[in-house]
Amino acid sequence: MILLLATAPFRSLGVIALTLAWARSIHVNAFSTSSRIHSYNNLNAANKAKGAIPHSSSNLIQRTTLRATTNPSSHQGGSLPSLPDIRAAVIVPGFLTGKNEFLALSQSLNNMGIPTVVVPMPNWHWLPCLGGRSMRPMLERIDFTVRHLAGVAGDLGDFERTTSESLEKSLEDALSMQDMTTARKTKTTDDDPQLLIPNISYNIFDCYQDFRNNPGGVLEVGGSAEVDEYPLWNPKGSFSSAPEPTGKVALIGHSAGGWICRAYLSERNYGGKSYGGNRFVHSLITLGSPHGNAPGPAFKGVEWVNSEIMDAGSGVRALAVAGTGYKGDSSGSLTEGAYSFCMGSDVRPDGSVYDGDGVTPIESALAMKEYMPHADTMILDDVGHFCWSDVFGGETVAPDLTKYHREGRPWYGDDVIIEKWAGWL
Repeated sequence: MILLLATAPFRSLGVIALTLAWARSIHVNAFSTSSRIHSYNNLNAANKAKGAIPHSSSNLIQRTTLRATTNPSSHQGGSLPSLPDIRAAVIVPGFLTGKNEFLALSQSLNNMGIPTVVVPMPNWHWLPCLGGRSMRPMLERIDFTVRHLAGVAGDLGDFERTTSESLEKSLEDALSMQDMTTARKTKTTDDDPQLLIPNISYNIFDCYQDFRNNPGGVLEVGGSAEVDEYPLWNPKGSFSSAPEPTGKVALIGHSAGGWICRAYLSERNYGGKSYGGNRFVHSLITLGSPHGNAPGPAFKGVEWVNSEIMDAGSGVRALAVAGTGYKGDSSGSLTEGAYSFCMGSDVRPDGSVYDGDGVTPIESALAMKEYMPHADTMILDDVGHFCWSDVFGGETVAPDLTKYHREGRPWYGDDVIIEKWAGWL
């Protein structure tokens, strides 16, 4: 779910056991997805009508102008030929979540004509990263997925039209049969890009080896918690080779997945490998991601990312999205603790004074602007961090946030909220 669960909240073995058990068993209930057809122009107009425009929450976050179109990237990187920007996306799940939790979001974007896939991993693949350790296992999975989508990106240029035609036909057929559910369940290899992404070969024995050897974190595995001092180490798992890239795609990072995407874009060496993801990525959207520096091993990776200024010359556009409406003093103990954790307990230990999405305070979610000065920012009123009531264990981990979600308060992945940020792509 979030970086918070990795370190500070673990005050007892009971809490650790609960979190690990939840990470192994979490699953998502079936979501319903919208069948409406959205053109890009209608999306952009809807965004303006709904007030989803970038604005600042502090003096540190400057107002920027939201761009409605994707410009060709100027930075091609390495010896790769110039690649076109394709309006397709990879979703990177947040801490302790996996593909299943984000398939509904992916399908909603597909229905809008934006071919989208989720990094193909279950939530237990995060276990080697517990305690604030190296994110190399996650970076390998992001790289694998981005390269595979980039390899077929050239064939996705007509996706919006063909998807719209397919959905319209499904709607017509369903209406003629007086069965709207048929249209919503219709899925073929032609309109589901997820089927184009191979699975990752990774078993429990690989996970155990990674858990033992993944460097950094509270225990300073390998000798240090500092990213630049990590020993050379390669995560386990088998990742099939991707075809040559035919276009650049977008990244959508939820929670911790957002700052990890920034590490992927960097050309610097992270724990023995330089990913240089900006060669394959034209845009980055982060949803409720903690981008601000804070004390503790869990934020060593964030500090490493923030030690580099990535400007427009990187060729990657960026949008930091923050939710608000969940006050630290009235949204439950997890929210208050998470806000304190993200903002730094040595600065202001009382998380009750902050506002955010229930997990990430506004200031941290928009802090990416300080390190990607060209980035746009967007604040969404009364939007929560996660679909808590749709997952097993939500009631135990975040009872107050689960209650709010069950009562109908939206999160970043609900259709009405997706419409507010997806048009930016």
